Amino acid sequence: MDQIRSMEVPGRVMSAMTDHRGGLMSEEIEVCAAAELTPGKIVGAGPYAVGNAAGELFAVTRRCRHLMADLADGSIDSDGCLVCPWHHAKYDVDTGRMVRGPQGIFAKIPFLGTSYKILTTVLPLRRGKAVERQATIYVE
Repeated sequence: MDQIRSMEVPGRVMSAMTDHRGGLMSEEIEVCAAAELTPGKIVGAGPYAVGNAAGELFAVTRRCRHLMADLADGSIDSDGCLVCPWHHAKYDVDTGRMVRGPQGIFAKIPFLGTSYKILTTVLPLRRGKAVERQATIYVE
């Protein structure tokens, strides 16, 4: 019989589904109550920035490819993209790819934005699956 085992880690609960032989099937991270993740909000959960873009939940790795800013402190723009809090690079939350390079002084450096967009074509932000179950958001 399959079982769910939970382990308390400071700031989160991790659960692992095990099969009838006790083997690990999947791991999930508890994020927050579903009511807390309103449209436009982003929270950090373990290695993920988890957000709600116009009712669509997403989970991507937290670190910007530019200077490693915490994307959980970012924002969601009108296109549904995740925007870095430091230099306003934009990420497509469905693909993990950077769709606009760093702005400000960095936008004036020739080919910098293009270089990061190419990098994230090859190495996009890792994506998790954000799901709601029993009024709670989890990342699988």
